[in-house]
Amino acid sequence: MKNLVVKKLLVTEKGSRLKEAGNQYVFEVDRDANKLEIRREVEQRFKVKVQGVNTMARRGKAKRLRTASYGRTPDWKRAVVTLQAGQTIEMA
Repeated sequence: MKNLVVKKLLVTEKGSRLKEAGNQYVFEVDRDANKLEIRREVEQRFKVKVQGVNTMARRGKAKRLRTASYGRTPDWKRAVVTLQAGQTIEMA
């Protein structure tokens, strides 16, 4: 198992809607992590029961810094974790 699969909890407008509507939380995760590893780490770190995990590979954005050459932010992966009924994650 990798040493840090779940990098951070993302607090966004879409994440807030998912939390209120379906008890789902959005995390930025390691690009090589699979759903089983994400499930295990969320359950261990936050002491909750996970019902399901959906993942999305996100492409980095094209950026330009006052020159003609373009760069790119790194690609990343996010996971939408659905918790079982009655389970919550405290956001600090």
